[in-house]
Amino acid sequence: MDATVVAVASDGDEGDDRRHLLETGSEILPYPESPWRPQPPGADAKPEQQKPQRVASLDVFRGLTVAMMILVDDAGGAWPGINHAPWFGVTVADFVMPAFLFIIGVSAALVFKKTPNKIATSKKAACRAIKLFILGVILQGGYIHGWHKLTYGIDLDHIRWLGVLQRIAIGYFLAAISEIWLVNNTSVDSPVSFVKKYFVEWIMAIMISALYIGLVFGLYVPNWEFKVQTSSSTFSNPTNDVGFKTIQCGLRGSLGPPCNAVGFVDRVLLGESHLYKNPVYKRTKECSINSPDYGPLPPNAPNWCLAPFDPEGLLSTLMAAVSCFVGLHFGHVLIHCKTHSQRMMSWLLASTVLTVSGFLLQLLGMPFSKPLYTVSYMLLAGGVSGFLLLLLYCIVDVIHIKKPLILFQWLGMNALIVYVLAACELFPTFIQGFYWRSPENNLVDATESLLQAIFHSKRWGTLAFVLVEIIFWCLAACFLHMKGIYLKL
Repeated sequence: MDATVVAVASDGDEGDDRRHLLETGSEILPYPESPWRPQPPGADAKPEQQKPQRVASLDVFRGLTVAMMILVDDAGGAWPGINHAPWFGVTVADFVMPAFLFIIGVSAALVFKKTPNKIATSKKAACRAIKLFILGVILQGGYIHGWHKLTYGIDLDHIRWLGVLQRIAIGYFLAAISEIWLVNNTSVDSPVSFVKKYFVEWIMAIMISALYIGLVFGLYVPNWEFKVQTSSSTFSNPTNDVGFKTIQCGLRGSLGPPCNAVGFVDRVLLGESHLYKNPVYKRTKECSINSPDYGPLPPNAPNWCLAPFDPEGLLSTLMAAVSCFVGLHFGHVLIHCKTHSQRMMSWLLASTVLTVSGFLLQLLGMPFSKPLYTVSYMLLAGGVSGFLLLLLYCIVDVIHIKKPLILFQWLGMNALIVYVLAACELFPTFIQGFYWRSPENNLVDATESLLQAIFHSKRWGTLAFVLVEIIFWCLAACFLHMKGIYLKL
């Protein structure tokens, strides 16, 4: 899933000599000289044939996020502890999406560091974003029904316009356009000049955050109603009736599931029928007797438990784009700071500021919420992503411990194709299409059932199956890498 990102911007924008930075990692030479001041011409000249070192930690970061995405999506049902938080709060799963967006920003900073033809580069960025958005609608709009359902097709009146790939496309586009048009041409030779060069981008991120806060706390959310199917059957005439449920709101500033401005904007601009029908708040205590897992409705459950809500809606996606801007800053540090120590200290400072700011906003009344993508959540997730990049950079590029993480590096090099085949369930659905006598008798289900029998536990067997799945995709990505095959848009 964000490996997508990788491929999205990986067509060399600035010449044939540039490698696919987003797809196979960036090639940046960690010069030993002063972090801000370039060496005099001819000083410590290096042989011309020496190639710059690749920052392999970016590939490892990407691959690790893809592996976490597979783990969360496929094992989260059996292990609610690693599933998404029902509404407020965060779990491991809630850091995966921001990590995708974060690494998009880092990669965009590297790809667009030189843009001699801004108009042509903008067209390429827009074209990639559009292709990624369309791919998202096809894969996540409801046309493909997924695992265990050997069917396809979608009523256009109910197609889901937004999703994970669409959010990545929007975040990528905003980050790319800001990097192309908002960056000052000032040369960086000091911390002050660094700030001047990217000051407008920072202002842009602050303005987006301010707009989000203003709308979330300022928009008036009226009462609203939604359609719900009810089964009323008799022995002679079973029917599915359509009824309406009413949600009482009439207020401003609510961050709860039924009356928040994020859902209100989506209902007005997208339409209720185009929203996600199985929102995460169905796992809250109000909506599930098995909370934090899905389950039957408890007695006297509120009406909003059956209402649609899109976790990748318009307003939350606007806020999610700021995660790309956070990644841009980390990419800028990677470009302009030439020593390991300067990069790591800069990242450590930025990550600490982001994390502390997130907790401070929570104390001031803005809780962590991935479905709403609150500012506090964005800051916390950005800080965690920064700490993770710092850790991987230290291990992989400074200490040069690469072999234990080579599987993730391979996965990061082919993240888009793995996301499309694994997370969008194209490959398991394809394999399940070949079965023996009954659709349940297929290789995918048989493997999972075998592991559950070996471990004498459905939960542990499912976890083992998902780990085998991750290793399989790492090896598949290795094969593609050895053949020089990289899927890009």
